[in-house]
Amino acid sequence: MKKKLLNAIALFSLCVATVIISIHSSQAEMLEGVRIGPANANQSAVVTPANATDAPAAPTPAYACALQPPNPPPKKPTPPANVNPGKISLSRFRQVTRVAATPEETATNPAEKTELSQGTPIVRRSPAVVLPSYSPKEEIALAHYTNYGERFARDLYGKPAKNDPIIVLHETVATAQSAVNLFQTPHFWDDSSQVSYHALIRRNGAVIYVVPPDKRAFGAGNSIFKGSQGDETVKTNPDFPPSVNNFAYHISLETPSDGFNNAYRHSGYTAAQYQSLAWLAARTGVPESRITTHKAVDRSGSRMDPRSFDYKRFFGLLKAYPRQTEIVIGCADPSAV
Repeated sequence: MKKKLLNAIALFSLCVATVIISIHSSQAEMLEGVRIGPANANQSAVVTPANATDAPAAPTPAYACALQPPNPPPKKPTPPANVNPGKISLSRFRQVTRVAATPEETATNPAEKTELSQGTPIVRRSPAVVLPSYSPKEEIALAHYTNYGERFARDLYGKPAKNDPIIVLHETVATAQSAVNLFQTPHFWDDSSQVSYHALIRRNGAVIYVVPPDKRAFGAGNSIFKGSQGDETVKTNPDFPPSVNNFAYHISLETPSDGFNNAYRHSGYTAAQYQSLAWLAARTGVPESRITTHKAVDRSGSRMDPRSFDYKRFFGLLKAYPRQTEIVIGCADPSAV
């Protein structure tokens, strides 16, 4: 009788523990407003199991920088290297890395065995790590080559330019399509009109890739990033002030229609835009301390974008994503290639 009573108590305890674990798992599916669940074969990430928000080690860039800005600069822009407008694809902007199952699950997954044998990049996930399932629509609208240029390994005076990447946030102050049209318009003779971002985010959350991440988008003119090591800026043209463009990744949010003006505020950005911005920023591996705004880096005193930006909301969403390196900002030292 005593033995049966002990067995009954043990069974009851096991059931209670199972219920508690189930409740905890159910609650863990909601984080910062993002629906998350077990990683599957359609999700992409480079996961650091110990701490999913840690920035991963920077990968080796696939393309080389230009060595040093020419002085004097050329009178007419020339097409940047390694960009073929007729054969541009998503992989030129973002290197998708397949998230694999755990080793135990691999043994029963024939498709993954095939990918391994073919050399597909696969990063093994930890069974304890869950990833946001959000995935925006992605588009490509390559800027005309007069509106962006090479990144440089040295500044105008030959000094090494080895700044870590930053993200600079902007807004369009027009429709996303108007911005794309501007970026795709050739500006051969008017340097002041040469402008671009690396990516745009539409009101519906769609991500538009405009300039490859190894190239220098012309997103900020006279600018400085105030980092932990002091002021950071690189001069690449004798006719213009130094800027952050040589080490920046520029992302712009499409402005709401009530913001197509110079007012200090507008109605703000959509939930889809914040989700896509967090999704995109996480894929660069850039730490939070190096994510800034056009207003913050501008030295002219004339920029205030992105207006009405909810920093708390954005960084809250960003924390739900593991740091990844699908978007490699920068380029390799040409002397090492």
